[in-house]
Amino acid sequence: MKKIIILLFAVITGLSAISQTSEEQYAKAYKLKLEFNYKEAFPIFQMLLKSDSSNVNYVQYASYCYSKYGYFYAAEADKIKFYKTAEYLAKKAIKLKETNADAHFAYAMAIGRINENASSKQKIANAKLMKAEVDRAIVLNPKLAGAYHILGRWHRTIAGFNAIEKAMINSFFGGVPPGGSYDDAIKAFLMAIALEPKYMNHKYELAQTYYEMGKNVEAKIWAQKALETTPACEDDIKAKKDCEALLKKLN
Repeated sequence: MKKIIILLFAVITGLSAISQTSEEQYAKAYKLKLEFNYKEAFPIFQMLLKSDSSNVNYVQYASYCYSKYGYFYAAEADKIKFYKTAEYLAKKAIKLKETNADAHFAYAMAIGRINENASSKQKIANAKLMKAEVDRAIVLNPKLAGAYHILGRWHRTIAGFNAIEKAMINSFFGGVPPGGSYDDAIKAFLMAIALEPKYMNHKYELAQTYYEMGKNVEAKIWAQKALETTPACEDDIKAKKDCEALLKKLN
């Protein structure tokens, strides 16, 4: 009897240790994600996902990292596979917990990445879904800076559609949700900046929006403000290069 009790204690203790290890790994991966360190966070979330594919945090953050890692580190021919996996995982996360803002944010991000290499027709077809997902994320978490960033890019993309693309929206897809203007894009990027002032990419996207509007003075101001921010991640390093290229156009 004593041996059985000892054995049971060992099993329970072992399971507790495994659980603690997963919790520690998750805490580490989540911290890396908050620091925009996708390269190191990605393999940890992959491992956690394999250990428990029903944990909504593992699923949604794995989706997020698939989008980010695919964009920065995957070979060009493999990028779409990463984005499609991100889309699948985000949809799964939403099924696991529909009221999770990060899951809807991850879904909107995956759609955005897929759209980068899509035809105009596919972009238009995805426009409503992307807007619905980012709006849902903001309703669930009004302080989710990344969601406002995606919303800003959505408004700017719709505002930049040509006459033929806008006609396709109205004729084949029944129009798009209200918005889709440069002014709406500016409001969204300003909100993202207010929530994440040290993230350079928000400021670059605002500068780019002003540039597309023909407001070169404002574009130059925000590109310069972005460059005053110390790059802290791959997003910022890219944003720094983009800001420098934009300023060359403006000077």
